[in-house]
Amino acid sequence: MKTKFWGTTLVAALTLTLSAQQEKRTLPPDIIPDSMSRLPLVKRADMDDNGKRVYDLISGPNRTSPLLGPGGVSFYSPKPAEYIHLLNEYLRRESQISGRYFELSALVAAREFDQQYEWSGHEPAALRAGLEQNVIDVVKYNKELTGLNEKDRAVIQMGREVFRQHHVSPAVFAKTVELFGRQGTMEIVETLGDYALAAVMLTAVDHQLPADRKPLLPVK
Repeated sequence: MKTKFWGTTLVAALTLTLSAQQEKRTLPPDIIPDSMSRLPLVKRADMDDNGKRVYDLISGPNRTSPLLGPGGVSFYSPKPAEYIHLLNEYLRRESQISGRYFELSALVAAREFDQQYEWSGHEPAALRAGLEQNVIDVVKYNKELTGLNEKDRAVIQMGREVFRQHHVSPAVFAKTVELFGRQGTMEIVETLGDYALAAVMLTAVDHQLPADRKPLLPVK
């Protein structure tokens, strides 16, 4: 039994090693494995005092693992990184819209840019915030909005018109204000913009999914 146990353990370890090697082999040639992007990780020790302050604000002073995603990429320009972080924190925690509509807005923006990294983080977060899978799937698969409640429909329609038509119809804007108020409407728009910015940064550096995430958006 002991020999069988160690044999099984060795096979599992070899499988994990081969999987890790395969992951490295399949990365695009300009991607750095540690950062999973075209840019190397920004190291706190290499930053000036203000950069270190921003680093600690965004990632925490006791963080041991590297910060990937838009937060990690943003360290290349610390001053805007601080403002982006503060905007996101406000929208996430203090805005007039609930977590449900924050996450729905983030998903709409991620989908319009086909941004796998953003989507893979926010679909699970949206489910935790109470957004139903059938609503998520309307965004994921670009479905019609029939059957949705009017708030879900307004957020998705607002995002689709902003990103696809570069114009929001008077009816959609008026309905969104009716449902969310003027402040809530603008905070939905700000969330769309916040995650559009994140999508642009991630797309520019061709940020790859880390090993613990699977692509959740339909593959082109």
